[in-house]
Amino acid sequence: MSPHDPRIATWRLFLTAHARLERLLDEDLRSEHDLSLAEYDALLQLAESPSRRLRMHEIADRVVLSRSGVTRLIDRLVHDGWVERSSCATDARGAEAVLTASGLARLREASRTHLRGIAEHFLDSMPPAELAAVDRAMKAIHAGLGPDTSPEDASALTPEERHPV
Repeated sequence: MSPHDPRIATWRLFLTAHARLERLLDEDLRSEHDLSLAEYDALLQLAESPSRRLRMHEIADRVVLSRSGVTRLIDRLVHDGWVERSSCATDARGAEAVLTASGLARLREASRTHLRGIAEHFLDSMPPAELAAVDRAMKAIHAGLGPDTSPEDASALTPEERHPV
């Protein structure tokens, strides 16, 4: 493939749109809830997990952050009282992050803003036929990447399981 391949423009549009969407969703959450998109995502990952707890490496696998980034993120959530650290019941060397009741309440409050942002900045920008085409394209890309090695394949979950808030 050459740098002049017209498909590169599509790739760049995807990257630019993704970056702008993340920035807008982050700005919405920060301005209305003083919560970053990364913090929201970590709280959501915990809310979606069995017993609302995950090992630190599982959080790192599910969010787009470095392991050290996840540690600092969880430290902030612990400081705010939204997450607690706990020893892992199956491996005393490991630590788990556990969603607190106030963390779940915070997530539920912010989810309205986040879902509104997804609708306004992404879903409402295209007619249903184009959204269906994007859905098919994302499924094809996902399938082309091979099996998902994360503990849960989110595409196999029902909407209620993906968004338990």
